[in-house]
Amino acid sequence: MSQKRDSAATLVADGDRPREGGPQRAVVDVAVGVLLRPDGAFLLTSRPPGKVYAGYWEFPGGKVEPGETLDQALRRELDEELGIVIGQTHPWRVELVDYPHALVRLRFCKVYEWTGALQMREGQSHAWQSLPVAVSPVLPGTVPVLQWFAQERGFEGATHRE
Repeated sequence: MSQKRDSAATLVADGDRPREGGPQRAVVDVAVGVLLRPDGAFLLTSRPPGKVYAGYWEFPGGKVEPGETLDQALRRELDEELGIVIGQTHPWRVELVDYPHALVRLRFCKVYEWTGALQMREGQSHAWQSLPVAVSPVLPGTVPVLQWFAQERGFEGATHRE
């Protein structure tokens, strides 16, 4: 899967594939939860069967619905996908990713506290990871987060397998 950045700092995934909806397509806002355990491990989940990029690993989350705040969307998505109730959300970073199927604005929030046991309600898999991640393939929108972790943690080397 090819990825590059254009001059406006948008991550372009599969740049050789045509973009659905053309150049004027709307941006889809996505709330993304970066669940972190006290030992520094972070949760990745696989894209469920039947969805675009099925089997690719990512941080859990989903679309922000009209009228929802980022916090509300993240709480709803993590309950729907994982069956957990999260504590305080900590907005962290934003990444614009141009996938062939959608132009998405990923709004990453760190989450340190939650209640409930993880339930993979969409048939996805999950894995607690550290750098370098052992699961693959990794969704292009996830790669920048791994790089941010590497910077924060002083990690050198590849953050994931290609």
